[in-house]
Amino acid sequence: MKITKAGYQIITPIDGETIIRRIEEIGRVCYKSEDKITGDSCRKFVKMLIDRGHEAMIEHCLFTVKFICDRGISHEIVRHRIASYAQESTRYCNYSADKFGNEITVIAPCFWTETELSYDFWKKSCIEAEKTYFSLIEYGASPQKARSVLPNSLKTEIIVTMNLREWRHFFRLRTAKTAHPQMQEITRPLLVEIKTLIPVVFDDILYETGDTI
Repeated sequence: MKITKAGYQIITPIDGETIIRRIEEIGRVCYKSEDKITGDSCRKFVKMLIDRGHEAMIEHCLFTVKFICDRGISHEIVRHRIASYAQESTRYCNYSADKFGNEITVIAPCFWTETELSYDFWKKSCIEAEKTYFSLIEYGASPQKARSVLPNSLKTEIIVTMNLREWRHFFRLRTAKTAHPQMQEITRPLLVEIKTLIPVVFDDILYETGDTI
């Protein structure tokens, strides 16, 4: 059994300046103020849209992220309805095959250290689940049937595409202190990086504690 850490990868090449210029071009159609576009007017205009809650305009832009997380966290991610998903399938992936190293991969819980007894209980449980899974495969069960015994900690890869408005909603919920610790583990650093890539659009999103990310 392989134990790995959660993470993410931004799939879409992001040019933040191009994005906010496009938002301005689109948004100014509403006011017929295209003549007011200047070399540096986009930041002020996009901030105005965000401040007024006129977020329909930012729906015209999107980006894609691959999350590496456990199945429990992926179940929370797919609750966001205005999105497109592609996910590693436990129906068709046979983890006893060579391409998977003949083992399952699980996500290490960020809330326990390896020296804690809780971590030891968790690890032993995952090992037993792996043994049972392989036994079922050996006795002729298909992966989609054998998966019934796989742990919630099983590693999955899920591709997520959302428009900017939905990403704002996603970050508000999933970086909050009430979010699951393993969700915060991947969403908080992602938000920090996205803020450096796309100006203005996400600047007002704070941790629930009130601290700016």
